Amino acid sequence: MAKKAEAAAQVEEMDIDHAEPRVYELGFHIDPELSNEEVKKTYQSLRDIAAKAGTIVAEGEPQKIQLAYTVSRSEVGGRRDFDTSFFAWIAYETTGAGHEQVTEAVRATTRIFRHLDIRTTKEAAEHSAALNEILLKAANNKEQEPEDEVSDAEIDQVLKEVEV
Repeated sequence: MAKKAEAAAQVEEMDIDHAEPRVYELGFHIDPELSNEEVKKTYQSLRDIAAKAGTIVAEGEPQKIQLAYTVSRSEVGGRRDFDTSFFAWIAYETTGAGHEQVTEAVRATTRIFRHLDIRTTKEAAEHSAALNEILLKAANNKEQEPEDEVSDAEIDQVLKEVEV
């Protein structure tokens, strides 16, 4: 077990020291009890930090989602459970030092209760952005579809058939 921890520390150290730009994707969950304005500010501040550290490749703005399971976090006032969140993601290209700046900012932001930061490629990030756009359009179309209204005559016809 100690060897795995050593290897992970070495990989992390190599990642910080690299000078050539790499692409990272940061996905994060923002506190669902915040107002939409506060959520946007939180997202925008992280986006600005990533943009200063490098170049934004792709992004997905915060969307309120239902979590697959309850996430618990210990806070000063006690334990908090999250069943929903505002989920957002940013893919950015930067050096090791820039990547460290972004990850430190995420860890310091108390409004974010869970995050994942992975190394990826530009193509994969752009594909994620395109897929995200398609899914959002489909969700918006589903919300906008009017429900089929049933006329009183149709209800009366069905009731007559049931009575017989």
